[in-house]
Amino acid sequence: MEVKTSLSVVVPVYNEAERLPKTLRRLHEYLADSPFSYEIVVVLDGPTDGTREVLAAIAGKITNLRVIDHGVNRGKGAAVKDGMFQASGRVRLFTDADNSTDIAHLGQMLPLFDQGYDVVIASRNSKDAAGARQTVPQPLHRWLLGRIGNLIARLLVLPGIWDTHCGFKAFRAEAAERIFSLSEIDGWGFDIEVLVLARALNYKIGIIPAHWINDDRSNMRLRSYMRALMDIVRLRARLRRFPTN
Repeated sequence: MEVKTSLSVVVPVYNEAERLPKTLRRLHEYLADSPFSYEIVVVLDGPTDGTREVLAAIAGKITNLRVIDHGVNRGKGAAVKDGMFQASGRVRLFTDADNSTDIAHLGQMLPLFDQGYDVVIASRNSKDAAGARQTVPQPLHRWLLGRIGNLIARLLVLPGIWDTHCGFKAFRAEAAERIFSLSEIDGWGFDIEVLVLARALNYKIGIIPAHWINDDRSNMRLRSYMRALMDIVRLRARLRRFPTN
């Protein structure tokens, strides 16, 4: 069945000189054969390696590519927010630069928008969606930190969602603009914030199962986890003043 929608794929990028070319080639390969219009929006979040040079070398081979360069590092949340605002698609997806969740998952997402969902996320946890799995799992320490963070999130601000940080989330344009206009978190905690906002605004959230492949070169470090936990605590305090209509 033909999908009649336009799509923006937002890719936040920090130091990704090694992984970005493969991801962009995969996005191009998949989207070039799609039955809808699309754009790929790369947001450079102040990289300090050779990411800009690598991107310049491959840009001419990637159809419908746009590049936004922050110049300085502001955080993943800030990069995704900027990309969402500058995107033009009726559906706006952000995906990580490491391609841990392959773009082919989009095929499961788009029908949910046709069914009335406003936000659709991928989850690596089968408690969210049957069949979800980590095809190549995280190291034990990262898995444990993620579980602790999710437990705190479920207890304080986001009950019922077992994987908040899979980097593959899509929004209707109107939902994206409203949610991100209220978001305040520039770092890794933004994933939780946008879902909390979506619920507070009564948007319908759908979840698809991810077949996720870990990459040990992740830019997320222990201090990032700790900041995300502090963001959860602050989110709890903000819940009372979130608009609900």
